[in-house]
Amino acid sequence: MTDKKNNTETLLQHVKAMSSVLDNIGAYVYSKDLTGKYTYVNADVAALFQMPAQDIIGKDDSHFFDLNVLDELLINDRQVISDKVSLVFEENNLIKSTGKVHTYKVIKNPIFNDTGDIIGLSGISTDITAQKALEADNQNQRHLLDVVLNNVDAYIYMKDAKRRYRYVNSRVAELIGLPAEEIIGKLDSEVVPQKYAEHFWQNDKVVFERNEKVVMNETLEDSDEKIHHYLSTKVPFQLKGDLQTMIAFSTDVTELYQLKEKFEQLANTDDLTGIYNRRYFFENANREFKRAKRHQQSLAVISLDVDHFKAVNDQYGHPIGDQVLIKIAQLITPTIRTEDIFARIGGEEFSILLPNITKNKSLQAAERLRELLDKNPILIHNNIKLPIKISLGVSVIKASDNYFQDLYARSDTALYKAKSHGRNHVYLID
Repeated sequence: MTDKKNNTETLLQHVKAMSSVLDNIGAYVYSKDLTGKYTYVNADVAALFQMPAQDIIGKDDSHFFDLNVLDELLINDRQVISDKVSLVFEENNLIKSTGKVHTYKVIKNPIFNDTGDIIGLSGISTDITAQKALEADNQNQRHLLDVVLNNVDAYIYMKDAKRRYRYVNSRVAELIGLPAEEIIGKLDSEVVPQKYAEHFWQNDKVVFERNEKVVMNETLEDSDEKIHHYLSTKVPFQLKGDLQTMIAFSTDVTELYQLKEKFEQLANTDDLTGIYNRRYFFENANREFKRAKRHQQSLAVISLDVDHFKAVNDQYGHPIGDQVLIKIAQLITPTIRTEDIFARIGGEEFSILLPNITKNKSLQAAERLRELLDKNPILIHNNIKLPIKISLGVSVIKASDNYFQDLYARSDTALYKAKSHGRNHVYLID
């Protein structure tokens, strides 16, 4: 009798302990019989239904759930019982007592007796309403971020230290020519031609080596041999427990770059003739003069002027005079070396800077230009052919020169000497 009493007490203690565990498991635990009536509920179920557990036992779900969702709940219960299978699924339920919809992750299993007959089911429902709301919020935030990043006028991507793409926006995907999902997770060399992949990696890896934000200009020649210029900002970013990554924002500034080049060209170019202007000539001449002095190299200047140009303007008008200057520039340009600087100084006066040339060679160059104009009359339209002549002054650098202006002044003086000797003449002052 004592042993039976002890066994009963032990069993009651086990039941009490198990009930305590189930009441504190953090999920809704219950069991039902074959008719759908509750045979057990833990404390969480009682709290959810807002009534004592003993008042729930013997009742079915129609007492606690909205009829609109009851069909789905009953279908799942019937499947567990009829097919004798376990089910794992998500379930939305409207609780009558609170009027709130809850989302649950549900695990339902059949219950068998000792002879193997099914006598009901057990269920564990974990309330994931907050989790689902958070997931929905995260999804909305991600969608919003995608909308923003896909509509920013920049190429945005994330790459790890092993050269795998972690993210690309729609502009990068369009540039590569693949959907974003086919790029993410791939090596750059797997989705971009090798030469381009290597080109960009040389810049990307700078961020990993320095582990700091880097702003750089990048240039790329596309398959059509067009040059594109990008202003890129690349920032290191460490994902927790993951490889080092970096995020890049690259803006195509090709049009701005071309516009800048055009403005620079306009600033350096004579409006009328298209050759260099006075400002560009003297900026570069001063630099070349300093280089020549530092390295003890030769340097020469040829100054030339159109003879009797006023008479051309007076007889034919300034538009024809302008055409004469244009034609002179077109005749001379092909004859000078690539390192020479040919510029219109003003009016009908031109100058040529000749680095690394001897006195004799510079004198010969000037004489060739005089003969070029002497033997090639300027043809204006079809009915005006003008025998244009030029006078030229030549000077070469010498040890006593302190400034380029010293050299240039001698070429200017030599030019006027050439004119005073009857024009169509070359004069050298060394």
